[in-house]
Amino acid sequence: MKSNATEPLELEQRKNGLLSQPKAVWAIAFACVISFMGLGLVDPILPAIAAQLHASKSQVSLLFTSYNLVTGVAMLITGVISSRIGIKKTLLTGILLIVVFSALGGFSNTISQIVGFRGGWGLGNALFIATALSAIVGLSTSGTAKAIILYEAALGLGISVGPLLGGELGSISWRGPFFGVAGLMLVGFIFIIFMLPSIPKPKKASTLADPFKALSYPALLTLGITAFLYNFGFFTLMAYSPYVMELDEHGLGYVFFGWGILLAITSVFVAPKLQKRFSVVKSICTVLTLFTIVLIIMGVGTYNHSPNTVIVCVIVAGIFLGINNTLITTAVMQAAPVERSVASAAYSFVRFLGGAVSPWLAGKLSEWYRAETPFYFGGLMVFIGVIVLLASRRHLQHVDKAEGH
Repeated sequence: MKSNATEPLELEQRKNGLLSQPKAVWAIAFACVISFMGLGLVDPILPAIAAQLHASKSQVSLLFTSYNLVTGVAMLITGVISSRIGIKKTLLTGILLIVVFSALGGFSNTISQIVGFRGGWGLGNALFIATALSAIVGLSTSGTAKAIILYEAALGLGISVGPLLGGELGSISWRGPFFGVAGLMLVGFIFIIFMLPSIPKPKKASTLADPFKALSYPALLTLGITAFLYNFGFFTLMAYSPYVMELDEHGLGYVFFGWGILLAITSVFVAPKLQKRFSVVKSICTVLTLFTIVLIIMGVGTYNHSPNTVIVCVIVAGIFLGINNTLITTAVMQAAPVERSVASAAYSFVRFLGGAVSPWLAGKLSEWYRAETPFYFGGLMVFIGVIVLLASRRHLQHVDKAEGH
C-alpha cells in the first residue's frame, strides 16, 4: 500500500545519487544540522550549569526531560498543524520557536527558568523535525532509503559539531551555547524562506487520532517501544556521562565530537550495508546488544574510578548508535500503511517519552544509589528493548521486503 503520493516519482528517479538533491532538500538538511546541534550543544556545559546555578544532577537533567517531554507530546499535533498551514509554514514556525526559546534560555538566571524555556524549545523542535523528515523524503529525487540516510547524516553532523561548538562557547560562558543555537537557527530560517518552495497541502487534513491509529499497527508500535527503551541508554550517555568523565567544557566537547563523528559515519556508510546483507531485526538487535555491553563497561569504569574508560566507551558508542538510528528510522517509514509524517509523529511520541524520563531518572539513581547505577539500569532497559524486538519480529517481516530495503 502506498504511503505517500510522491512514491511513483521516487520509483522513476530511484537511480539518482544521494547527493543529487533539489536545493530545497539541502536547505532543510542544513536546518536539520543546526536543529540537531541543539541536542548535544548543552552536553559540555551540564557540570558548569550545575556548579554555577547550585543545582543537583537530577535538576540539571530536567533540561533534557522538559525538552523531550514537550517534543514527544507535541509530535501528536505536528500532522494536524502541517496539514492545515502547510509544510513550509510549519518548518518556519518550528525554527522561530527554537530561536526565541533558546535565546530566552541564554538570558535565564535559574535552573527552573532554563528547564521551562527548554520545553518551549522542544515544541519548536517537534514541529520542525517531524515535518523535516517527511519533507526530505517527499522532495528527494533518490528514493526513500537514500533520503533517510541524508536525514541521518544531517543528524549525525549536527550531533557531532554541536558539542564541539558547545564546548568552545561554554568555556566562555554557559549561556554561550544557547545564544549560538538561536543565531544559527536564524540562518536556517532564512535558508528555508528563500530556498524551499510552497508544498501543496494534503487533500485530507490529519486529525489528532491519526498517530494513535498508526500505533495500532504492531510493527510501528514495536519499533516505538524498542526506541522508548533504547532511549534510556542513549540519554544516560548524553545527560549523565559528562559528570563522571572529569573533564572541562573543552574536553567534554571533544569527546562528544568524536562520538558524533562516528555516529555520522556509521549512519551513512555502515548502516545501509548491514541493511542489505542482514535483516533489519537482526541488525538492530546486534547493535543494541553491543550498546548494552558498552553501557555495562561504562558502569564498571565508573565503579573503578576510571574516567578514561567512560570516555572511550562514549566515543565507541557512536558506532552502534549511528547504525541503529538509520536502521530504525528507515523501518519506521515502511512499518505501517500510513502517511510518513503520521508514522514519524506516532513513533516519535513513544520514543521521546523514554527520552523524557531517562535523564531525570539517571540523575536520581546516582543520588539514591551509586555513581555507576545509571549505566547498569540504562543497559538493562536497552537489552529489554532487544527482547521486545525479537519477540515481535514476525510483525516486521514486511519491512525487509519493502521498497528501499
